[in-house]
Amino acid sequence: MSKNTEAVKIGSAYVGVVVGAGFSTGQEVLKFFTNYGTYSYLAILIAGLMLTFFGRQISKIGNALDAEDHVGAIHYLFGEKFGKIIDYILIFFLYALSVVMIAGAGSAAHESFGVPTWLGSLLMMLAVSFTLLMDFNKIVGALGMVTPFLITVVTIIAVYFFFNGTVPFSEVNEHIDVSRQPTHLWWWDGILYGALAFSTAFSMMTAIGGDASRKVVAGRGGLIGGLILLVLILMVNSGLLAELDKVNQAAIPTILLGREINPIISVALSIIMLLVIYNTIVGLMYSFVARFTTPYSRNYKLLLFGSMIIGYGLSFVGFVELVDVIYPLMGYVGLALCMGITVKYFLRKRKGKKHIA
Repeated sequence: MSKNTEAVKIGSAYVGVVVGAGFSTGQEVLKFFTNYGTYSYLAILIAGLMLTFFGRQISKIGNALDAEDHVGAIHYLFGEKFGKIIDYILIFFLYALSVVMIAGAGSAAHESFGVPTWLGSLLMMLAVSFTLLMDFNKIVGALGMVTPFLITVVTIIAVYFFFNGTVPFSEVNEHIDVSRQPTHLWWWDGILYGALAFSTAFSMMTAIGGDASRKVVAGRGGLIGGLILLVLILMVNSGLLAELDKVNQAAIPTILLGREINPIISVALSIIMLLVIYNTIVGLMYSFVARFTTPYSRNYKLLLFGSMIIGYGLSFVGFVELVDVIYPLMGYVGLALCMGITVKYFLRKRKGKKHIA
């Protein structure tokens, strides 16, 4: 495999882990960005640059440490004592987010295809469990498989509504409702979203970087993935702004936009939505299980199936209720990770190129 091909594979996997239920439905973009109107693009630029820089750095750190999980990276960033606290907080939230996504899979299957919520969650749980028994390279390949399809459909929506939207770009600020945004500060919501999205991929990107053939390839993969995410968020936001009055009232904004173009686009988005949820759970659960066991050992398999069964039970709390609790807290965990990487980056610059990453 050439260096560029490997880097693209890593970048696609990064995208696959980050874009979950919230992104594919359009709710995350709507919640964090769209109702800032023209300032939403500046907020997205902040988040996208964060995802690009920190994705690149953690991939390189993972490669330098030859990592199989995030423990070594966290100890490198925060020291052993404080790192242990960050480690357990992160691993708790990775599992909690997995439960959120299992619940999201049930909700998405029900909304899109009329499948009972319990059955949608169960099928997702089984698909993820069997995927995580595969070779690590195959897992990375599975994570990246949906990215080209997601890019294609999002591009169609963005281009269509750029020319056919009901809200002209010059008038978007007359239709926004800033009270819908988490903090009412566009720059801070950009930072929070960047940290939240990065935190979901931190552990998996450490392991993927550790598996890369060279540090430069690992870093290039994180860079490519971050830039793809930046473009995707910009395109989704553009489509939402063009139909802002409608999407503010929609449970699944992207499906609404797809349906306005063509029912086939709507169906394609529904399938992609389930696939990106699958991707995210695979990334999160591998990180969780690999943290406590040797991958593919007997204990790995026991913990995998045990935690998936418990997660399935916990998912019946409900998708919306879980999101409201977990997402804000996960954002602050992500901020701690970003600050740790930033400090180490400047220490590296001071100590010279031989410093770890």
